[in-house]
Amino acid sequence: QVQLVESGGGLVQSGGSLRLSCAASGSIVSFNSMGWYRQAPGKQRELVAVISNGSNGNYADSVKGRFTVSRDNAKNMVYLQMDSLKPEDTAVYYCNAVYRRLGSGIYNYWGQGTRVTVSS
Repeated sequence: QVQLVESGGGLVQSGGSLRLSCAASGSIVSFNSMGWYRQAPGKQRELVAVISNGSNGNYADSVKGRFTVSRDNAKNMVYLQMDSLKPEDTAVYYCNAVYRRLGSGIYNYWGQGTRVTVSS
């Protein structure tokens, strides 16, 4: 019913920039929060950045000052601007969206992921 599709990943040199996009489609019109997670080889998936309604965005300490998350509610999209990339940023990045219904439940949706590789 809900589909999240990421784009914008690729190969970039250390110090470069990339902009990731995530488009949401389906039955959910408005999500309570949208954001980005990443998973590096041999590691668990970790939170990168998330933005909720009425929030300016929250970030992992490792990306603060370098990454910026933003939303376009009219288009139902979320973006991740990544600057000053480091080799340790290399991972598959996943889009995430959360929908909460009072007295019903919490629903968590995931995209298929887009790969980001940062060379030394």
